[in-house]
Amino acid sequence: MRFHTRKWIKPEDLNPNGTLFGGRLLEWIDEECALYSIVQLENPKTVTKYMSEIDFRSSAHQGDIIEIGIEVQKFGSASLTLKCEVRNKMTRETIITVDKIVMVALDEAGKPKPHGKTEIEFVKDRLK
Repeated sequence: MRFHTRKWIKPEDLNPNGTLFGGRLLEWIDEECALYSIVQLENPKTVTKYMSEIDFRSSAHQGDIIEIGIEVQKFGSASLTLKCEVRNKMTRETIITVDKIVMVALDEAGKPKPHGKTEIEFVKDRLK
């Protein structure tokens, strides 16, 4: 799994218990998956269709640095299925896993649009 993004847990990210608010973390996961999928599918109209059950294993506290990792599970005709793990950068302890996130490329009318992709591409390889 590749860990693409780091976040620093700040006071505004905390719940009343003083730990990372789950909704904030899910927002970051959704944004990271969207950005990753938009780049992979080369379509800025890529949206989240499905997110499977989430499994909070631990939490994070103010001052912690977390990493968001994404792994491609499969390419569909208009979709990209991802897996996500978030971990504490310092302790390497897993905070959450999401086994299945389905992102869908859309056309101008908001309907699924085939993307023609079958494997991960790196931007550096597109520039050759």
